Amino acid sequence: MTDALSLAAGAARVELAPETGGAIATFTYHDVDVLRPTPQEARQAGDVRAHASYPLVPYSNRIEHARLKFAGRDIELAKNFGDHPHSIHGVGWQRPWRVVARDEATALIALEHAATGAEAGAWPWPFRATQWFGLHTDDHGATLTAKLSITNTGTVVFPFGLGFHPFFPRTATTALDFEAVSFWENDDTQIPVRKTAVPAEWRRGILSAHDSCGIDNVFTEWTGVATLADPARTFDTRIAADSASGFVVVYAPPARDFVAVEPVTHMTDAFNRIERSEPGTGSRILAAGAGFSCTMQISTRLRS
Repeated sequence: MTDALSLAAGAARVELAPETGGAIATFTYHDVDVLRPTPQEARQAGDVRAHASYPLVPYSNRIEHARLKFAGRDIELAKNFGDHPHSIHGVGWQRPWRVVARDEATALIALEHAATGAEAGAWPWPFRATQWFGLHTDDHGATLTAKLSITNTGTVVFPFGLGFHPFFPRTATTALDFEAVSFWENDDTQIPVRKTAVPAEWRRGILSAHDSCGIDNVFTEWTGVATLADPARTFDTRIAADSASGFVVVYAPPARDFVAVEPVTHMTDAFNRIERSEPGTGSRILAAGAGFSCTMQISTRLRS
């Protein structure tokens, strides 16, 4: 499958793959990869997980055992990640999106989830999601803005969350710098079990500290800004999220050449946790006809 939609601004280029889960295939600046590039075979196969970034809607990360408790209902969701015991990342990343509008440097794509037939098993409430992308350059670098929105097209309220899953190139000298107060330790299936203060040495050394074991954790009370720096590159990369995304997931498996920095609106399994009256989950409720959005910017900044 190839469905590239190209954006250009100055020396920056972005390729979107709407039919492959509304994903981003590439983001380059002066022909250098800002996001992890998508292999040609992954484009042909429509392998969204091998793409540079994809949307998380109507929830981020995992719902434990694919079972959701909400408003007195016990809801069983379809497991959508092989033999993994939980449902993961919603439906947006596994559905084709359609192009609504585009020009040289912007694009708007949309997904309609009717919640009928097999769709109801993935998520039992109907919604419309859109992604707006805009590419901009100036004397200091390039910025890709992504705005992810959801609208409840049904007649009853439902829980929801949003997020982004961008992957970035990583080498042995890549440093990730961000501030957060706490993180959640996980069980063996990546369900949070214990909230812990972030060690001070992780401020810039989180990737090297987890080089051999990897990391896949959600961080709370972050500042909304993270920076990736590598002396082998001519620019730093900045990830900035608006206040809607009060959590960030850092995913860097051992012995791999990428790191994911994922701004998200809620913690893992937030909907079940709020039903147990746990505080600080980030879980939200969307009324019939209401909408919500979050925005992420990925910027390159040339070093002086």
